[in-house]
Amino acid sequence: MLGVIGAGNYASRILIPAFAKAGARFHTLAASSGIGPVHVGRKFSFTQASTDVAALLADPSFNTVVVATRHDSHAPLVLQALAAAKHVFVEKPLCLKAEELTAIEEAHTGEQLLMVGFNRRFAPLLIDLQQQLQRLSGPKAFVYTCNAGAIPADHWTQDPALGGGRLLGEACHFVDLLRHLAASPIEDIQLLSTADSKPCPDTFSLQLRFADGSIGTVHYFANGSKAFAKERLEVFAAGKGVLRLDNYRKLQAWGLPGFRTRRRFFQDKGQQACCAAFLAAIEAGGPAPIPAAELFEVQRWLLQAVTR
Repeated sequence: MLGVIGAGNYASRILIPAFAKAGARFHTLAASSGIGPVHVGRKFSFTQASTDVAALLADPSFNTVVVATRHDSHAPLVLQALAAAKHVFVEKPLCLKAEELTAIEEAHTGEQLLMVGFNRRFAPLLIDLQQQLQRLSGPKAFVYTCNAGAIPADHWTQDPALGGGRLLGEACHFVDLLRHLAASPIEDIQLLSTADSKPCPDTFSLQLRFADGSIGTVHYFANGSKAFAKERLEVFAAGKGVLRLDNYRKLQAWGLPGFRTRRRFFQDKGQQACCAAFLAAIEAGGPAPIPAAELFEVQRWLLQAVTR
């Protein structure tokens, strides 16, 4: 049974429905506004709605907390939930500051599961791509392009103190995904940004190097046309194989005998499968779907990239 903190747009439109479809049972929904949690709580059959987060965390009726609040509150709520002996699912990012990451690492003993909502790992076509990569030996070269689109400069996610900028708040998805596909630790990360007057530039490239010799590039661009697809992943390997995943709807390959293009009628970025994997791990007693060490590694490198 879950307690959920946050009833905003992403929580109510995507995350809570994904948990519902994954078979979750809901107890308490808490948020800063008294109207939001009541409406969303009724829609998804929560036992109760509240504005008292402390009471939610202290309630022994459930053992798991989902954090889907503004980014600057993630680390404090994760720490409080772990202190209350709750399993924690937190939407990305895990935190915004190096000292917050250190505190979370120290607080996470492994007795409770800690999960960040890196749902793209669980997308069906991404899993197909990962299986095809097993046919290709040697270091890989990854290119992830996100045509993110522009948002107002005064949006809270662009504020370094509240949202951490789009690198920490959104591009973390793609750094985590390349770390997952490389199956090798990150050894270096470099950030190149366009000239930008915003406190947190949102058109940038990240260059990554992995311990196995693989390399990766994440292009996160806010200056493109909405007419162009939002996300594309390309993988080059073994001097003969190329895979391309287009917007989580089509997977193509070149140089892989027997492979046939996969297509999906609807886009699936893995939200429901991500939630289901987390619930299954709790029921089975672990391990976590994403190793905590990888969560901490990715977050540490992202924080370094921002401060360099």
